[in-house]
Amino acid sequence: MGVLKFFLILDLIGILLAGLYLLSMMTKRRPKMGFYGKLGDYDYAHRGLHAIAAGIPENSLRAFRLAANNGYGAELDVHLSRDGRLVVMHDENLKRTTGVNAKISAVTTQVLNQLSLEGTKEKIPYLEEVLPLFVGKTPLLIELKTDNNNHVELTRKVTNLLKQYPDLDFMIESFDPRVLRWLKKNRPEIIRGQLSCDFFHTPNELKKPTQFLLGNMMFNFLTKPDFIAYQYEDRDCLAPGLCKKIWRPQMFYWVVRSQEDANRLAEDDDMIIFEGFAAK
Repeated sequence: MGVLKFFLILDLIGILLAGLYLLSMMTKRRPKMGFYGKLGDYDYAHRGLHAIAAGIPENSLRAFRLAANNGYGAELDVHLSRDGRLVVMHDENLKRTTGVNAKISAVTTQVLNQLSLEGTKEKIPYLEEVLPLFVGKTPLLIELKTDNNNHVELTRKVTNLLKQYPDLDFMIESFDPRVLRWLKKNRPEIIRGQLSCDFFHTPNELKKPTQFLLGNMMFNFLTKPDFIAYQYEDRDCLAPGLCKKIWRPQMFYWVVRSQEDANRLAEDDDMIIFEGFAAK
């Protein structure tokens, strides 16, 4: 009898933990009438419609202009410079795309303006230079890249700038749940998304518990994202599958690199952030 009681308690604890796990990844459900109107009508070019072989670097004004002019939405990344400028670049370090080994958060506009992207004549753009390219055209998917606990300043500056473009369609996403928490509290009308992946198999400097919490989107119950953007290669992991089945959010997948994969996702009404081909 004592053994049965012991295993019954274990079962109850297991059920409780499983329930808490599912509740932690709670999201808003996919809207019945499509994904927020116009936003659901587009595929999103990852860092713009770039092709370095053609002299078009990622996250460059030329790449964004091509995306908008060809009817694509675009995904881009935003950092905060040392002097508070909104810098459009993916990496936190300038080394890969400019050859200068320095963090964006440690340099000023004076330094950034002297650099070029990937050996081309293209300069590092600022967010206020990119936004006008998409006004009245296609939507933007804006990823906020936080550093040194600057999530409040970064998010506030980006959203204040976006107020100047009332005719721009956009969403904001981030790996950092604190960004989404700030948006939920201060700008709940902005469509917000949780970025995630299998952090255990993706190079990063996070501690193991943080990798687990973020990879399983266990802060969703605090942030209530409108959509989830998960790494395509990790789509078969437990967390995105359960989240999609139980809570039914709008799903984005990144980075999709073939039309075949795009077609497969379209069958489930999933949206794509694509690269390396002209999505149809």
